[in-house]
Amino acid sequence: MNSLYDKYIISAIESLPKNSEELLVLKKKLSKELQLPIPTNADMRDQYEKLVKAKKIKRSFDFEKSLISRRIRTQSGVAVIAVLTKSYPCPGKCLYCPTEKDMPKSYLSNEPAVMRAISSQFDPYRQVQNRLRSLELNGHQTDKIELIVMGGTFSYLPKPYQKKFITECFRACNDYPKCHPEFISGSKKMLKQVQHDKLIKEQKRNEKAKHRIVGLTLETRPDYIDEKEILNFRKLGCTRVELGVQSIFDDVLRINKRGHLVDRTVEATKLLKDAGFKINYHMMPGLPGSTQAKDFKMFKQLFESQDFQPDMLKIYPTVVVKNSALYNFWKKGKYKPLTDKVFTKLVLRIKNEAIVPYVRIARLVRDVPETSIEAGPKVSNLRQIIIPHSKCPCIRCREVKEDYDIKEDMVLDRIDYAASDGKEIFLQYVSRDKKKLFALLRLRIPSEKNKKNPIGVLRDSAIIREVHTYGKLAKINTKDDASPQHIGLGRKLMIEAERISKEEFGYGRIVVISGVGVRGYYRKSGYKLRDTYMVKNLAK
Repeated sequence: MNSLYDKYIISAIESLPKNSEELLVLKKKLSKELQLPIPTNADMRDQYEKLVKAKKIKRSFDFEKSLISRRIRTQSGVAVIAVLTKSYPCPGKCLYCPTEKDMPKSYLSNEPAVMRAISSQFDPYRQVQNRLRSLELNGHQTDKIELIVMGGTFSYLPKPYQKKFITECFRACNDYPKCHPEFISGSKKMLKQVQHDKLIKEQKRNEKAKHRIVGLTLETRPDYIDEKEILNFRKLGCTRVELGVQSIFDDVLRINKRGHLVDRTVEATKLLKDAGFKINYHMMPGLPGSTQAKDFKMFKQLFESQDFQPDMLKIYPTVVVKNSALYNFWKKGKYKPLTDKVFTKLVLRIKNEAIVPYVRIARLVRDVPETSIEAGPKVSNLRQIIIPHSKCPCIRCREVKEDYDIKEDMVLDRIDYAASDGKEIFLQYVSRDKKKLFALLRLRIPSEKNKKNPIGVLRDSAIIREVHTYGKLAKINTKDDASPQHIGLGRKLMIEAERISKEEFGYGRIVVISGVGVRGYYRKSGYKLRDTYMVKNLAK
């Protein structure tokens, strides 16, 4: 049987399908000829690797590329892994949030990410390792990991659990592909106090691990962000915060029992930016108390007012689900949700008229199964629907993805804008028509020079909040002609940021909010670790 599968793989390599459609046709043809069941891409890759290891065939990068499933998962230059914390009480009483037994607040048990967490019993170690295995089986590189911790208000979880959860995520990456089940903890062990040096140890290991966490995202509410929480987030290795903003209008926030007003969003945004964090706003058009006109005005104001200016957006339309207070409002006729048509039209207008080049729209709809939505937008392929009509200049719409040519003509572009009482300088390498984005850097000149910041190294320092090169994920310390990664774009952007900080604003020091797994990259440019940041004194 193995010899038949060997022949299957060798024949597939010789035919070399150009895309997924050609691959499927080829698989059907070969399966019929050899009288074998149609294999999955993961099965083919597994057999292919065995043949390469046995030196029966030479490695074919073109064939490997044809086997990659859902290639979009690593086209932004990182492999995204989302994990969920366990069910825990939420401080909020929002109308729209479902409360399902044994699930984190606002999450449903039939959402894909939640189902994966359930299968791992919400164990962070198992969640991370299972996801790494899945990505690799589907042909994706997993050297650079963007870890996103979901599950509601992370800040409300007990601090020992927070530390244990994040430590286990780092350890899972460090151990992989090896697995140490004796350390995979059950619910009682998960609450056990973890010493701070355990987290530091795993972070230190991750700096040189094969699978490095280059970015760590945590979710929370604006009213839970203060100086103490920022210090906690940095110790955990957090580089980006997803804020449940939902609306910037006080009347809408009150009607929906959000528990805070817009002033907390403004304050949280300023505190986070002055500490270097990237910020992703969750916004909810269609909330009770809002209108289509008001929703559009909200998105315009996000980028017209210096109080907001998020780096990323997730746009989640308000939907009615059971086990939420909004469900009862809707049943009584007190709430009328947006329709698919109205929501699609609204998003298209937002993308064409409100969005700016320095924001990235990460998601347009949440992954709620249609069967769970009682009322409200159910469209799941919104991005595909609006692309032909969209003129959106956002980062995601311009990312180079796999459309990279090694002879590409790139230019350095700069956008300055006011934000949270400071100044933001957005540097980007783009094509001459600015329709393709290859790399970016966010430089912050903080409010009042951060003179009162509790983190000493941030005082009187310019801050690099993000450095990102897009395109196909290239393995660490390697170059790939099909990707703009590792050709020096990030370093060039940093040199320019250092120049701007020194020559235009008179700073003698610059800091980077670095992901743990990318600290080594900054060390090569003269940066040193201090107060969880990478720091460099600028020559006089």
